[in-house]
Amino acid sequence: MSRVTPLVRVQQAPFDFAAEADAFARAQSDMGAIVTFTGVVRDSADGGMIAMEIEHYPGMTAKALEAIVADAMERWALGDALVIHRHGRLHRDEMIMMVATAARHRKAAFEAAEFLMDYLKSRAPFWKKEIAADGAEWVAAKDVDEEALKRW
Repeated sequence: MSRVTPLVRVQQAPFDFAAEADAFARAQSDMGAIVTFTGVVRDSADGGMIAMEIEHYPGMTAKALEAIVADAMERWALGDALVIHRHGRLHRDEMIMMVATAARHRKAAFEAAEFLMDYLKSRAPFWKKEIAADGAEWVAAKDVDEEALKRW
């Protein structure tokens, strides 16, 4: 199998989900399941959010994401995995991240994708600030996201 895309990409630019999913799927060999997930920026409150600012430390973020992807690859014997996460100023309804996993069987592909998404939501070194007309506020960790990690 030849990798079409890097294992992990942290980028400011938007990505084309359809093109990424197609390239990922076409790069697979002997995989019976491919799972993809895309996260979209949403207003967490009452419709007043204008944008979200996502900050990170490039070297630290890439290494942390690469380590968790390597963990998922080993735990679920994945054939391949891809994580794309954006940073910078994003507006509502923009794609913020994508996870893709490929495995011989669907259970492994789904579980690995969920594991990666749970990690990205609660442990990945990104700092998010919601910007509204009346000010800005850093996004705090949520108990529900922390609870989701306990199953892994």
